[in-house]
Amino acid sequence: MSHIIPNDKLVSIITPVYNSEKYIRDTINSVLSQTYTNWEMLIADDCSKDNTANVVKEFDDSRIKYFKLENNSGAAIARNKALEQARGKYIAFLDSDDMWKPNKLERQLKFMVQRNIGFSFTGYEILRDKNNKVIKVPKKLNYSGFMKNTIIGTLTVMLNKEIIGDVRLVNVKKDHDSMTWAKILRENNLAYGLNESLAYYRKVEGSISNNKFRAVKNHWNNCRHIENLSIFKCLYYFIFYCLNAFKKHYL
Repeated sequence: MSHIIPNDKLVSIITPVYNSEKYIRDTINSVLSQTYTNWEMLIADDCSKDNTANVVKEFDDSRIKYFKLENNSGAAIARNKALEQARGKYIAFLDSDDMWKPNKLERQLKFMVQRNIGFSFTGYEILRDKNNKVIKVPKKLNYSGFMKNTIIGTLTVMLNKEIIGDVRLVNVKKDHDSMTWAKILRENNLAYGLNESLAYYRKVEGSISNNKFRAVKNHWNNCRHIENLSIFKCLYYFIFYCLNAFKKHYL
């Protein structure tokens, strides 16, 4: 088996933005630094009111494709609008305040191609002033394993459309990424973990993901009403979910 991945597999990078002028430059630069170069970055602007558009337009690279939604619609719809335009066989996700390490695409694509994987995720680091928190990942997750955990970072997910199918994010206001991974895994797919830190996750003050109580409440409601889990099944998953979330962020 060859250890060299040909540069002929287009990766479409999905990036929703909203008032992202503070961090989007770092995010784009992390994509431009990738050692694997066959990518397109689809930046879907959800009607930003700041200088995001001008910051993105500073980058003169035909692989960066910016467009603006007609109405402010939320991150799920912004991602789906970008997915409608994606031409790549492979889909990767990167939020406007996060970053990748330079070998992220190369390492993850090689991991997927050599194993014929449809859904993969990697380790990453939570940025801190001192000593980043490194998130390690398991070798693989099925639906039950995922529902007990919070370990899949959206900034690390890569999908092969020829295996998983043409994906759209579940259209719910909050927690739509987790609900989308649940939907994919519920359809008898597996998610394979590459236990290498290949990305940086930034905690932004005031964001939903940084408000753990609201995040847990949203996840509970979505498990009940989107995944249609019974109260007892939901409680079962949530005992593990909360324990794993505590270990992830505080141990």
